[in-house]
Amino acid sequence: MQVESPEQIRNLAVAGHNHTGKTTLVSALLHAGGATDRLGKVEDGGTVTDFDPEEVQRGISIGLAPCFVPWKGLKINLVDCPGYGIFFTETRSAMRATDALLLCVNAVSGVEVTTEKAWAYAAEIEQPVVLHLTRMDRERADFAKAVEGLVATFGRECVPVHYPIGSEDGFTGVVDLVRRRALTFESGGKGVAAEGDVPAELAEAVDGWRGKLVEAVAETDDLLMERFFEAGGLDEEELAAGLRKAVARRLVFPITASAAVDSIGPSALLDLVAAAAPSPADRGPFPGTTIGGEPAAAAPDVSGPLAALVFKTLQDPFSGKISIVRVASGTLSSDSTAWNPRIEESEKVGPVLHLQGKQGEKVARLVAGDIGGVAKLKQTATGDTLCAKERPVRLAWIDVPEAAMSFAIEPKSKGDEEKVGESLHRLMDEDVALKTGRDPETHEWLLSGTGQRHAEIAVSKLKSRYNVEVILHPPKVPYRETILRPADGHGRHKKQTGGRGQFADCRIRIEPLPRGEEFEFVDEIFGGSIPQGYRPAVEKGIEEARRRGYVAGYRVVDFRVRLQDGQYHDVDSSEMAFKIAGSLAFKDAMAKAGATILEPIMQVEITASEDFTGDIISDLSQRRGRPQGMDSRNGAQVIQAVVPMSEMLDYAPSLRAMTQGRGSFHMEFSHYEEVPRNVQQKLLEESQRERAEEG
Repeated sequence: MQVESPEQIRNLAVAGHNHTGKTTLVSALLHAGGATDRLGKVEDGGTVTDFDPEEVQRGISIGLAPCFVPWKGLKINLVDCPGYGIFFTETRSAMRATDALLLCVNAVSGVEVTTEKAWAYAAEIEQPVVLHLTRMDRERADFAKAVEGLVATFGRECVPVHYPIGSEDGFTGVVDLVRRRALTFESGGKGVAAEGDVPAELAEAVDGWRGKLVEAVAETDDLLMERFFEAGGLDEEELAAGLRKAVARRLVFPITASAAVDSIGPSALLDLVAAAAPSPADRGPFPGTTIGGEPAAAAPDVSGPLAALVFKTLQDPFSGKISIVRVASGTLSSDSTAWNPRIEESEKVGPVLHLQGKQGEKVARLVAGDIGGVAKLKQTATGDTLCAKERPVRLAWIDVPEAAMSFAIEPKSKGDEEKVGESLHRLMDEDVALKTGRDPETHEWLLSGTGQRHAEIAVSKLKSRYNVEVILHPPKVPYRETILRPADGHGRHKKQTGGRGQFADCRIRIEPLPRGEEFEFVDEIFGGSIPQGYRPAVEKGIEEARRRGYVAGYRVVDFRVRLQDGQYHDVDSSEMAFKIAGSLAFKDAMAKAGATILEPIMQVEITASEDFTGDIISDLSQRRGRPQGMDSRNGAQVIQAVVPMSEMLDYAPSLRAMTQGRGSFHMEFSHYEEVPRNVQQKLLEESQRERAEEG
């Protein structure tokens, strides 16, 4: 359907914890709205929004997916989000691009980790929230208990607008508390309600819950409060209008309910979204900045200058690249041109699409407030803004979190390096939380993501999409070697062959330097014991030798070399000979200088509930970590510590297990320290084993 104004649009991100039934709910909404002719099921891979083969195979959502429901003259755009915490970047991307959050909560298990994360991010970006209790037909599903949990966790502003008819396997519909009408559904039907009077046995409970809703809405507006006291309540029209305003201002968070797998409740939810969720016009200007960084919001004006946010990129081996956009201002038309301020170039806009999952229907345009797709943009990436060249703007985007875990990656087949690189960059276009690149220290090719499962899925996609197979390895830790005391070294290279011989002799002294000083070479020769032209060759020989390491093959750092004396031969000396002599002198000095191994130490900041701090600190101690302090921030405990990098390689899944997924951490390099002797011995044994295997 072609919409022409922001008032005709509703944009909602559908989020929640894994296994709350988000994708099934979206399928039920699409079916009830006539967008699909059957109810798609996750189990048989038939849903519109779980279209990636990895999602179908694993039965979970991995990336965000857009779709829309035509409903009573409105276009309701839904963005289905993953529930697993390792894919929360996708959820944040969807929330940034939409106007409200449809937050799904399992009616049996209540508020869970991703529920809390989505709620917190909605608060951060001041986004309205509609709470939705799913799986109301399940055993032990308890409406009153679930509502109590929502109020206890998120506040008394959470108020039901639906009341269930029946419970568990007897759940047949809901009462619309605003209109005081019963909406019942045929189990397994199309999801459209039959409307009737409230059952007599529910009248008292419905009156009680409706009274709470009226009070909550009245409290958000002085005029409504005055009307409430004068008339003893609010009429249906006043309540509906007040609810819409209160939801948009985040003063009321309506609670709804359904059993999507049996198509019970979808049309009631669509009616609530249409009536109470804000339109792009209600939400007002989309935040952004000028190229210079000054605030420059984009108003939802169809005739205004173009500003559209690319919040997801799909890479399909067959249909090619599709950029998913939220038009914040103006109109994005097919076969037009838009300016990309990041690359400072114009992009040719190909076909503009309305999207149902990955399937696109060509339309003439997307107006301000709408969500859709653009095919085959060449250089535009996720997070970019497409705008009018005469009014360049950057729309607000998310801060992509740093990778929590990295793996070394290598192709199974030699010669596939280039193919692996190209395929990985396509995956990175699609998944902004995925990173890849060479480690400058170890020269390994690293694949980094939010967790082990994230990396494993990327590897699986490489094989299934691009026919590229790779092997994952734990990454190498960039250890260093250094010296503990000064020492002298002598290097003499003498070789006589049938023709011209080779001769070079040098004497050096090495001294420790402070951490981080790397390497310094000082020429202290006075006179001509070594000609000026040969002295750089000595430095080069030492440089190459220190990069190969002395103790266990790691680069030697934090030392100074003083070139003090030497000998040369008029005929047999050469740059190569002095280069070899320099490396020999280096090895001689290292043998006397107390060579040792250094390890990288990371500054770690861990955020978690106070309930878990004891376990976290105990675990850090086992990892050779040293806590540096603890403070409170936004109701959580923040633990500061320094921990060896080698002990943090598997920390993400461990922290997730310790904190039930509620903890997070950030780490960055701090400094190098000497490795304990017992750990050094293990590193030496590994080095000797590797050298033996290499022959």
